Amino acid sequence: MSTSRLEAFSDGVIAVAITLLVLDLRVPRPAGTGSLARHLIEQWPGFAAYVVSFLTIGVIWINHNAMLRRLASADHSILTFNVLLLMCIVVLPFTTSLMAEYLTAPTGQHLAAEIYGGSLLVFALVFLAMQRHVLINRAQLLRDPTPPVMRRSILRRTAVGVLPYLLATVGGLLSPYFTLTISAAVAVFYSLPAPDRSRPMSPRRSGGRLVSRRQP
Repeated sequence: MSTSRLEAFSDGVIAVAITLLVLDLRVPRPAGTGSLARHLIEQWPGFAAYVVSFLTIGVIWINHNAMLRRLASADHSILTFNVLLLMCIVVLPFTTSLMAEYLTAPTGQHLAAEIYGGSLLVFALVFLAMQRHVLINRAQLLRDPTPPVMRRSILRRTAVGVLPYLLATVGGLLSPYFTLTISAAVAVFYSLPAPDRSRPMSPRRSGGRLVSRRQP
């Protein structure tokens, strides 16, 4: 199967998920006591959760797009992995809303943080499994030959997010702010460009020895 339909369907689902995040940002009512600024400040948990989740889903889309671009075609197993991945993405607006609602609540905030962190952890594990399946188990479907060193590099970078999300989930027992901070840090990390390991190596001489370096 061509990846064009797979990309189009996935882009549509991710676009809906990222749009749903904004529905929990409520416009304060003109009636009542207090200024508009005060009412907006009181909604800061919603804004904080929105920013973190929007960045997270945005980064998900970037890396998911990069993964699909490597494929010349997709088989049934890749389609199945993709459906599972999209299921994990679509639940994020719900867990984000839960996190925003209970972040400053007197009770339930720890469970809400664990559910939010857990949803990100499950996504990270499914994405890592799909990435490994594409690069290792279905290497014959790749558009271009990918050297083993590059495949290992991609998988290492993908796996980096698993441990922080695990900490964010467990850390929800202590503080929901810890969960939100770790989740934000992971989103920022994955928004940075990955090191380019695709450039060929050129030899240079250093201290009488020949040392390889990447060409600019």
